[in-house]
Amino acid sequence: MTLGALMTIHGMLLGSCWQLCVDVNGFAGPNSDELVTQASAGRRFQLIHDDAKNVIGMNNFPRVEIRLLEDDYQCWVELKDVVGHALSIESWRPRLFNSGQIQRRIPSILNWLTNSATLENKYLWGGTLGPDFDCSGLVQAAFSREEIWLPRDAYQQERFCQPLKISSISFKILLPGDLLFFGTPEQCNHVGIYIGEGKFCHSSGVINGRNGIGFDGLQSIDNNPVASYYRSHLRGAGRVMNCYEGMTYP
Repeated sequence: MTLGALMTIHGMLLGSCWQLCVDVNGFAGPNSDELVTQASAGRRFQLIHDDAKNVIGMNNFPRVEIRLLEDDYQCWVELKDVVGHALSIESWRPRLFNSGQIQRRIPSILNWLTNSATLENKYLWGGTLGPDFDCSGLVQAAFSREEIWLPRDAYQQERFCQPLKISSISFKILLPGDLLFFGTPEQCNHVGIYIGEGKFCHSSGVINGRNGIGFDGLQSIDNNPVASYYRSHLRGAGRVMNCYEGMTYP
């Protein structure tokens, strides 16, 4: 296979790696309508399912299963969206930052969040490209703008971060850029980014949320119903100390 060549059906080898030239949607399965993630032009992926070769000539293009290399997220993409729209690469490794380098990039991350909130947007399950995001998609997108890659889902981001001990009345340990996790005692199902002065930014849904990107307070003085709801479901907080390194790449 020639490096830098555009993807063709016959060049689709199991385990081969590619770089997207266009934005694509990622779905939960080969026939599912559930959007689970999105990948922007420039992202890299590995083919982990090559049954598409067996259905050449079908009226409808099939999907192919891929692993996005920056976060190891597995999903299905439309074959028509990648054939002719991805370049062959030999391998890829993330750029790694230490905690100090990450902290120096936090102001730019927060500026991007503020700007994103001014755009017309709505909550989109699986959204990572914008202007429409889900909660963890917004967090991942914010950090990836500074080449800091985090896992895709809220519960994975919770496990990835260094835990911070906070209580329902004390948030002094938090720094801008720290992540806040919400849900039940058993499961994390929502995430936001602390921006300072007792406030956080998140993309929340229609039910108990803002149907898009908004800012809410951690302190009881903020009696907005959305803020009150998420305060009552606060699980904990975490600090991004390093970049996600992922699996071993070819």
